[in-house]
Amino acid sequence: MDYLKIKGQNNLNGTIKISGAKNAALPLLTSTILASNKVEISNLPNVVDIRTLLKLLEMLGATFYHQDTDMSIDTSKLDKTIATYDIVKTMRASILVLGPLLARFGHCEVSLPGGCAIGQRPVDLHLKALETMGANIEIKNGYIVATAKDGLQGATIVFDKVTVTGTENIVMAAALANGTSTLINCAKEPEVVQLCEVLRDAGVAIEGIGTNTLTIVGTNRKLLEFKPFKIIPDRIEAGTYLCVGAITNSILKIEDVIAEHLEAILIKFEEMGFMILKEENAITICPANKVKPVNIVTTEYPGFPTDMQAQFMALATMADGVSVIDEKLFENRFMHVSELIRMGADIKLNGTVATITGTPKELLGTDVMATDLRASSALVIAALVAKNETTIHRIYHLDRGYDRLEEKLSSIGANITRDKE
Repeated sequence: MDYLKIKGQNNLNGTIKISGAKNAALPLLTSTILASNKVEISNLPNVVDIRTLLKLLEMLGATFYHQDTDMSIDTSKLDKTIATYDIVKTMRASILVLGPLLARFGHCEVSLPGGCAIGQRPVDLHLKALETMGANIEIKNGYIVATAKDGLQGATIVFDKVTVTGTENIVMAAALANGTSTLINCAKEPEVVQLCEVLRDAGVAIEGIGTNTLTIVGTNRKLLEFKPFKIIPDRIEAGTYLCVGAITNSILKIEDVIAEHLEAILIKFEEMGFMILKEENAITICPANKVKPVNIVTTEYPGFPTDMQAQFMALATMADGVSVIDEKLFENRFMHVSELIRMGADIKLNGTVATITGTPKELLGTDVMATDLRASSALVIAALVAKNETTIHRIYHLDRGYDRLEEKLSSIGANITRDKE
C-alpha cells in the first residue's frame, strides 16, 4: 500500500495546470451508453475513479482507446446490463450507469454502491424518480433490479432534496424516455450543466440548463449521435491547490480553470485576507499580511462546496482567530479532524459544527491516516506547513480524485515523495 512523505515549510512558487473534472467525467462517460456512435472525449483526468468506471463499461461491452487525456469510446455493441458488486463497491458513482442502462435496454441490475464513508447518500431519490417514469424496482441480494419493458415514460419528478448524481441519472434516463419529463429541484453544479449541454448537442431537447428545473423531451429509445467534447476543469482540484498557495503564503498561479465555477471559494479566500487575481482561464493567489478567521457553511452549488470543507479547515489552522465550519450536507465528513489534531491543530466538534482556533505554534509532522478523498488532500495541505516530516497513509483515497498530485506539488517546490509500506 502506498503512502506519502512530506517535509514541510518549503518555499513554494510557480504554476499548476488543472486537470479535467473527475465529477464531470464520470457522468459523461456513463452517458455514452446512450450513444449510437464512437464518442471522442478530451481532457480526461488520469485518476483511479475514471479507470474503475472504464473497467465497468468494458465489462458491459464497451471498447475504448485511451491516450494521455484523450479517449475514443464505443458503446454501440453493449451486450450486458449487470453492474457487479466487485466494481460498484469501490466507487459510489457507478450508480450512474443505472439510468442510461435502464433507458436503453429496459432492464438492468446494479449493485448497491460503496465509495467514501462520509455519510449516508441513499439512492432512494434515484429509484423513486425511475418508478415515477414507469420502472419496476426491486432490491434483491444487494442489487437494484430495474425493469421497464416498454421503455421509460416522460414524467414530472420533484426531487425531495438536491442530489447531484440523482439529477444526472434521471437526466440520462429522460433523454431516451418516451415523452417529456420535467425535473424539479435539480442540482445546478457545473458538472450537471455540462452533462445537459453534451446531451443537448447530441440531439436531446433540454430546456432550463443551469437552473433547478429541467424539461427534457426523450427520443423514445432512439440512440444519440454524440459530438466530440472536452471535460471542464476540476474546480475542486483548483480550490485545493489554491489552499496550498494560501496555507504556505505563496504566490501560486493555477491555469486551465473557469473562475466562475469557483466564486464561492474565491470569496472565502478574500475574506481571509488573500489577494485573488483573475485572468482568462487562470487564477493567481497572493499572500495575506495576516490570515483572518472565516465562517463557512457548506451547501449546494453555487454555495460553498462540501468537497472544499476539509481543505479550508486545514487552512483555518493558520488563521489569527477562531473559524467556524458548519457541514450541512454530510453528517460524517469530519473524519479528518482527529488527524489534524494529531498534528497539533486546535479543533472542537459539536455535531455538524467545527470550531478551529488558529494557533501561533507550528503544526508538527507525524503519521496520519487518510479517511476519504478530500480528507486526504487536507492532510497534504497541512503537511506542507508542518515542522519536520509527515507520513500520510492510505492514500488510495487521494488517488481516486487527484491527477499526478506529487508531480504537480514537486513542480512548485514541495518536498513530497511516494513510497510503499
